[in-house]
Amino acid sequence: MPVPAPRPAEPSATPPDAGLTLLVIESDPAGPLSVPEITDMSGAGGGVVGKPFRVRTARNLTEAERLLTDDVDCILLDLTAPPADGTEELAALHEVLRLAPRHAVLALTAEADAERAAEAVRAGAQDYLFREELDGRVLGRAIRYAIARKRADLTQRQLTESRLRAQENARLERGLLPTPLLAGSGLRFAARYRPGRSRALLGGDFYDAVRTPDGTVHAMIGDVSGHGPDEAALGVELRIAWRALTFAGLCGDELLATLQQVLEHERADEETFATLCAVDISPDGRRAGLSLAGHPAPLLALPGQAPRLLPQEDGGPALGLLRRARWPRTQVELGGRWSLMMYTDGLIEGRIGAGSERLGQDGMVELISRQVKDGLRGEALLEAAVARVQELNGGELTDDLAVLLLDRGVRGEGGAVRMIPAQGQAPEPELSHLQV
Repeated sequence: MPVPAPRPAEPSATPPDAGLTLLVIESDPAGPLSVPEITDMSGAGGGVVGKPFRVRTARNLTEAERLLTDDVDCILLDLTAPPADGTEELAALHEVLRLAPRHAVLALTAEADAERAAEAVRAGAQDYLFREELDGRVLGRAIRYAIARKRADLTQRQLTESRLRAQENARLERGLLPTPLLAGSGLRFAARYRPGRSRALLGGDFYDAVRTPDGTVHAMIGDVSGHGPDEAALGVELRIAWRALTFAGLCGDELLATLQQVLEHERADEETFATLCAVDISPDGRRAGLSLAGHPAPLLALPGQAPRLLPQEDGGPALGLLRRARWPRTQVELGGRWSLMMYTDGLIEGRIGAGSERLGQDGMVELISRQVKDGLRGEALLEAAVARVQELNGGELTDDLAVLLLDRGVRGEGGAVRMIPAQGQAPEPELSHLQV
């Protein structure tokens, strides 16, 4: 008879007022196995000290399947007699391990067959006993040891699987982060990205920057509403769609309308929306077109002037809110030297001190202005800005945060794209280095 799929049950569901339960599987046709009386003197597995073990006996694997209920703590498999049908000597053990993958298993052999006993442990049994030395004291101790070892093995396996999944997820998420394509643009690029979810590498914020064959530099930053893996996945889809549509020649209102269609088809919930800020910088670097979809306006810094926000009154609604929305494109004069900072609301919605007051756009402009006066540029500017925002918040921010900086003709640092780890994470290595 075929053995059914492994049971997902825990190795023991014994009530707290009962002793441990042992399932004995016999294989010796010469006579039944005589199991000595055993008493649980440790309370292991939830048993009360002094309670006797409960013993069930199965004459074969078919009967063992019926008796293997959730309250069984340990299985004693008799391997004394070799298989009568000529099958592999440990075939019965392999079947038991398949039938009960979460139960402790003890192999019982003859003392003269020590090699088979050792082989049984290598195959997956927690321990072995010799039939000649079987008594209540030895058996009780072996059962308690086997249960403890099985639980330790299961815990270690779960930790290993969890660690492997975390490493795989980290590699996947890191691979989904953008690699800006700006070679030949003459611009410096810097970015900071920090997800709000603990231990995550990717959040609902997304950004990208590319240079199309006509020399135009396109950059965007966006934020999917909500927090979680679904929002992170949608952010990646929108970023990839934006890059493809940009290289296909779409821009401004036409591009955002198409992105909205992508969002409507891919979102898990009809309430989900996304804000987005997109700029396209002319090949000579002196002008830019700005399109806003419910997103805060970028910050522009020019030599000898205080940083200021670009116009945001003519922006359109967030993607996914209105079916027939329009997103006007505003023309902005940049000049020969400038710095343009794009960001998500994670940078401006942190608290100031212990109260409910938020930093806001005005507070962010003042913060950046002071740091620019101190001579900070590029990477150093972003690092100091994020650190100061966290300091004002009194600790780690709970929202996703993304911020990118494009410089033209401004001396300073630039090029390294790094991750700011979530609270409790070790710092991530530098992900990429752009010299554009």
